Amino acid sequence: MSDFGAPPVIPIQFQQYNSYIEDPKWQNRFSAIWATAVGVAILASLPRLWHSIRNGSAYKGLLGVREHFDVHGKYDAVAPSPERVVPTHRRRRGFLVLAETALSALRWTLPGLELDFGQMLVVVGYLVSVLVCLTMHSQLISNPNRGGFLALAQFPVVFLFATKNNVLSILLGPGAGWEKLNYVHRWSGRGLFICALVHGALWIRNHLQYGLPILGQQKETSGVAAFGVLCVLVLSSLRPVRRLFYQFFFIVHVLAFVAFYITICYHTIYAAPWIIPPLAFYGLDMLMRMLRYSIKDATLVPIDNTMTLIHVHDCDAGWQAGQHVRLRVFFNGRLFEAHPLSIANASPSTSILGSRSLTFAARVRGDWTRALNNYAREEQERLSLGNEKQLDSKTSPSTSVPVQVMLDGAYGGCSIDLGDYESVMLIAGGAGATVTLGLLDDIVGRCLRLGRTRGERTRRIEFVWCIRSFGCLAWFSDTLRELALACERSGGALDLHVSVYVTCLCNPEAVPDVPNCDVSVFRPSVGRVLRALVRAPTDGELARKASADKSDAGESDDVEDARDYSLAGKLNWVGLGGGVGVCASGPEGLIRETQNAVARLGAAEGVQLGGIGLHTELFAL
Repeated sequence: MSDFGAPPVIPIQFQQYNSYIEDPKWQNRFSAIWATAVGVAILASLPRLWHSIRNGSAYKGLLGVREHFDVHGKYDAVAPSPERVVPTHRRRRGFLVLAETALSALRWTLPGLELDFGQMLVVVGYLVSVLVCLTMHSQLISNPNRGGFLALAQFPVVFLFATKNNVLSILLGPGAGWEKLNYVHRWSGRGLFICALVHGALWIRNHLQYGLPILGQQKETSGVAAFGVLCVLVLSSLRPVRRLFYQFFFIVHVLAFVAFYITICYHTIYAAPWIIPPLAFYGLDMLMRMLRYSIKDATLVPIDNTMTLIHVHDCDAGWQAGQHVRLRVFFNGRLFEAHPLSIANASPSTSILGSRSLTFAARVRGDWTRALNNYAREEQERLSLGNEKQLDSKTSPSTSVPVQVMLDGAYGGCSIDLGDYESVMLIAGGAGATVTLGLLDDIVGRCLRLGRTRGERTRRIEFVWCIRSFGCLAWFSDTLRELALACERSGGALDLHVSVYVTCLCNPEAVPDVPNCDVSVFRPSVGRVLRALVRAPTDGELARKASADKSDAGESDDVEDARDYSLAGKLNWVGLGGGVGVCASGPEGLIRETQNAVARLGAAEGVQLGGIGLHTELFAL
C-alpha cells in the first residue's frame, strides 16, 4: 500500500466556522475570567476574615438563631466601672490606613444610581468580559450560536450571587452577605439577556432571510418560548416593579426561572452541563435555610400607630448586632409572609441591657406592617380591658401581645469592626436606627461590660438620627437613655453623644430625657457632621469640659489642670491616626450622601485620620 503522506490542510480563510467546537472554548474562557475575579476578591478578603475569626464574629448565624439552655439567669446587666479609664491612643497599622484611604475613593456614587464607583467598576468589567467573549473571532451574523453559548455560561454567576446562603458569602467573611452581592446577580442576569437577545434576534433574521419557519420545529419553538420567559424575568425585575409590586415580582421570579430552565433544556442539549452548578447552589441555599429555621415565642409592643416592637424570647446565640432576619409573624392567617427586619440590640453576652431577646422594629410602611400594628394595638386593648376587670385598675399602655414567629437567619452583618476605630459615627434615617442602635449596644458593651477584651480602641461615638417628627423619639428612647447613662457612668472611658435631627415641627413635648443628647429641627449635612466628629476641639472647648467634669465631681476649678487636660485631649485626638468608623443605614438619599462624605474626607485626610471605614445598610429593594 503506497503512502501518500499527510492530508492537505485547508487554508484558514477557506475553513468553515464550526461553532460547536469554537464557541465552547469562549464559554470556558469567560468562566475562567469571572472565577479568577472571584478568587482575587477572596484573597483580598482573607485578612478581614482572619481578623473576624480571631475575635469570634465570623460565621455568626451560619446555623441559625438558637438558644443556650444552660445560661438562664446569667445575663444581668453589668454596671460600668465608675473609675475614669481612658484607653491609650494607638496609631493604626500603616497598610490598613493606606488600604482604607485607597478604597474610600470607590465610595463615590451619583444620584439615581444604585451603585457606587467600586460596584460600577465590577459591573463594567463583567459586561466588557461578556462582550469580548461574545464578539472576539466570531461570525455572529452567519452563525449566532456564540450568543447562546455565552448565555448558558452565565447561569452559574446568576445563581451564585442570587442565593441567600452561598459559598461566596462564607469565604468573603462578615459584611459580604447576599444583600451586598445581589447587584452582581441583577447585572449578570442582564448580561445573560443581552447574549440571548443577540442569539435569538440574529437567528430570526437568518430564518427570515432564507425563508425558513420561525415556529414549528421543537428547537425553534422552545427557543422562542425560553426567550419569552427570560423577557418576563428581566422586565419584572426592574427597579420600579420590585419596589411597587414586590409580591408580584417575587412570585413571577420563582415561577419564571423554573419555566426558563425547562424550556432551555428542551431548546439545546448543550444546556445540561451549565444547569448542574446553579442547581447545586440553589440546593445548598435550601439546605442552609432548613438549618436556620426556628419557631420562637415573641411579644408585640405597639409604640404608636407607626411602630411595632417585636421581642423574640430566649435567643442568645447564632446572631450578632448588625445582622437581619427574615421574620414570619403568625397572626390573622398571615403564615406565608416573610419580611427582612434588622436586629436592634446586641447579643446577651455583650449587651449591657440585660435581655436574652431579639428585638426588631417594624415601621408601618406597607399592608403587612400596618396589619401587624393594628393587630398588636387591638390585642393590647383587649388584654388591658381584661386586666382592668381583674385588678380594677388601668393596665400600663406597654402591655405586650404574645405571638409566635418563625426566624430565618441571621444574615449579613457589619463589614467593619467598630472596635478598630477610636472615633465612630453611627448615622441613621427613620427606622434605619435599628441597625445603628444594635451596633451602638454592641460597641458600648464590648468597651464597658467586657472591658475591651478584644483590644477595642473606641473612645468617642457620635450617634446621629434623622427623623420626621418628635414622636419618633419614643421608638428607641428607653434604649438610648440606658446606653447613654452607661457611658456617662464610665468615667470618661467612652464618650457617647446623641444628635437627633427632626425635619417636622410637631409635638416637641415628646423629646425624651437622654443624657448628652441634642435635638435640632433641620436636616443635617452628613459631610459637616462627619467633619465635626474628626475636628480637634479648641483649647477653650476642652477647658470648659474639664471644668464641667470637676464641678460635677465637687472639685475646685483649677485653670492649670484644665490647661493640662486640654493638652492631653489634643494629643490623644483622632486626627493623630486612631481611625474613624462610619456606619449608615436608612433611605437611599442618606446612604448616598454618607458615601460621598466618606469618599471626600478619605481622599483629603484619610492617612492623617488613620483610615476611615464605612458600612452601609440601604433600606430599599
